[in-house]
Amino acid sequence: MTLPRFALALLLAVASPTFAETTGEAPVAEASVDQLGEVLQLDALFQVLREEGLGHGDTLEADMFPSGGGEEWDAAVSRVYDVAHLRAGFTAALEQSLGSDPETIAEITKFFGSDLGQRILSLEIEARRAFLDTASEEAAQVAADNAAAERDPRVDQLRRMIEAADLLEMNVAGALSGNLAFMTGMASTGAYGGVPDDQILSDIWGQEDQIRADTSTWLYSYLGLAYHPLTEAELESYIAFWESPAGQRLNAALFSAFDTVFREVSLELGKAAGTAMQGRDI
Repeated sequence: MTLPRFALALLLAVASPTFAETTGEAPVAEASVDQLGEVLQLDALFQVLREEGLGHGDTLEADMFPSGGGEEWDAAVSRVYDVAHLRAGFTAALEQSLGSDPETIAEITKFFGSDLGQRILSLEIEARRAFLDTASEEAAQVAADNAAAERDPRVDQLRRMIEAADLLEMNVAGALSGNLAFMTGMASTGAYGGVPDDQILSDIWGQEDQIRADTSTWLYSYLGLAYHPLTEAELESYIAFWESPAGQRLNAALFSAFDTVFREVSLELGKAAGTAMQGRDI
């Protein structure tokens, strides 16, 4: 679904010289996961993720139900990508990962609450929204290919960011997990006619190389578009935060939360697809 790429819009929390200069100040005493969610612009992000999901539902419909899934399929996809439900699940998972560490939450909140932090988040979400348009995504890919061919120094910065946050491997793992959940959901409806679990697993693992290649291409395209307005120094600072303890802690918490939420999404989509394939009411 590229659910592999779900986690990218917020997963790039890195500091700037401004962050480095202000870390000595006292953290916000009452920092909480709810406050962090507001600072991270999660409501705006999940609205975009819903739009992505509805588009993914249309793609599944075209691929799996040539005659159309009808209003029932549309309603099922809309329920699965309900923003309030996704947001609540994500916040609960984030609370489980970070709730016992208010100092780290305060440190992260302070950075993202800064002018630079808010600007970065807006750029990430704007790029995510731009990718809803296929032509925009293709243009970003061409720009990324050209930058690599011209040995643009920005490409090396993006590579270091990807490595610092382990974005490639974590997103590949998330994609495989999501695909397995989708297939498991379909199998639970009897849509596969008793295909053994080991066959399903084999099919999923067979997708790994292609998923890794597609995700790598997507990463450089998306990050290149999102961070194009940043200066080299700002991006360098952003990488530095990812390498910091707070950045590493946030990275792990975000990936865990997104994986929890979108594994459920994939499972429910699989169930809905399996039911629709058999002509039953969803």
